[in-house]
Amino acid sequence: MNTATKPQPRLAEHENSVPFFWPFTAAAKMVEAGEEIVARNLNFALEAEKIDFGLHPDFATANTVRLDLHTLRLRDFSAAGASGIPTIVDAPFAGHSSTIADYHKGQSLVETLLANGLQRVFVTDWKSATPEMKDYDIDHYLAELLVCIEDLGGRVNLVGLCQGGWMSTMIAARFPDKVNRLVLAGSPIDTDAGHGPIRELAHTLPASFYEELVEMGGGLMEGRFMLQGWKNMHPDVQYMQKYLELYEHMNDPDYLSKTETFEAWYENPIDLPGRWYLQAINQLFKENRLARGEFVGLGKKLDLADITCPTYLLAGASDDITTREQVFAARDLLGTPKTQIVSTLCPGGHIGLFMGSRTLKETWPGIGRWLADDPPA
Repeated sequence: MNTATKPQPRLAEHENSVPFFWPFTAAAKMVEAGEEIVARNLNFALEAEKIDFGLHPDFATANTVRLDLHTLRLRDFSAAGASGIPTIVDAPFAGHSSTIADYHKGQSLVETLLANGLQRVFVTDWKSATPEMKDYDIDHYLAELLVCIEDLGGRVNLVGLCQGGWMSTMIAARFPDKVNRLVLAGSPIDTDAGHGPIRELAHTLPASFYEELVEMGGGLMEGRFMLQGWKNMHPDVQYMQKYLELYEHMNDPDYLSKTETFEAWYENPIDLPGRWYLQAINQLFKENRLARGEFVGLGKKLDLADITCPTYLLAGASDDITTREQVFAARDLLGTPKTQIVSTLCPGGHIGLFMGSRTLKETWPGIGRWLADDPPA
């Protein structure tokens, strides 16, 4: 019997044979792909946590603090040696940071105004209310805005954004000689006009609802309560769509940068004094006292007919926070001649009026040049 062993194929031949090797290759590819998916999911989870909890808003343009008051810091964006009538951008004090006025490099209202004729630009950087400020009312804020105006020489242009618009309107009605020109952007002047959701909520929910929120905040209207309310206006976007879009764009640095800038502003609300908040809800949104000439500001009933300066009204076509009717109603309430009132309806919603790329490119440059015109006689 032949006891010689039968020659065996070399291992290398098995390694190189397609039928033998392909399952291992496929498995390796699957592991590699799995690692990529795990890594992507981990990066997504970290980024989602970052935009929800790990960012803080900041101004995009270099500035200095000219005044540091109880309710605000007046930020100065003017270049050295700048001249001309000062322009104060009265940012919203409605639960979010004032950085919306100087949102992002290349996407900034402050930057746009400085590039279109204005040399002296300032922003009201409203502070989050502390427990010690819980009893501050609207007069406290008007008084400190007035301090800013006096510090700048006693006569300014006022650019009111949203809530900053009705505060600027109050100043212009109370002290007409101190306001050279007035811009009201997304500002609810006649809160009974139109049929927006904010109006409906103000008239539907009882005052006790808002009072209970303030009580829960220890005398403050906490920003987290307001943030929850804003998110619930568009829950599909806030709780699902934005995370799906974030996942899809995890490899897009430009998208991530813009998302982080927005979420730093949006996810970091500020607190409001409870007294201020309830006064705004009851006297302005429920009773519409400002439009009716019944609101008392700094000791005097305010009559919008006392405002006679040139005025620019800006509204968003799809704004569901401040409807166009609430803004444009000012045309029939102010004492300014109709020929000196400019009204513009822009595409887009509320926040886009202040930081939207299209509005900053197409509309605000003209507003800047309008503000920079020689003072009216």
